[in-house]
Amino acid sequence: MTEAEIFDILRQGLWASVVISAPLLAVALVVGVAVGLFQALTSVQEMTLTFVPKAAMMLGVFWLSMSFMTSTLVSFFTDTIIPQIAGG
Repeated sequence: MTEAEIFDILRQGLWASVVISAPLLAVALVVGVAVGLFQALTSVQEMTLTFVPKAAMMLGVFWLSMSFMTSTLVSFFTDTIIPQIAGG
């Protein structure tokens, strides 16, 4: 295995991790901005107000996108990692 192949596998693995984590990070960003805007407008500075909605929404999005994440990871392994282990 050459350095170029190793870097290509590493690049594909990093891209797969970006694709897998994008839904959760996007929801955390949107909910965090919305709650922060609400806190700034109402002058309510409660720490649980930022944590609870963000955790609940992230849990819901994780539950909804779990099959997408699993299929992305499985396809990465079956298309990229397993052939390299088998010598292909």
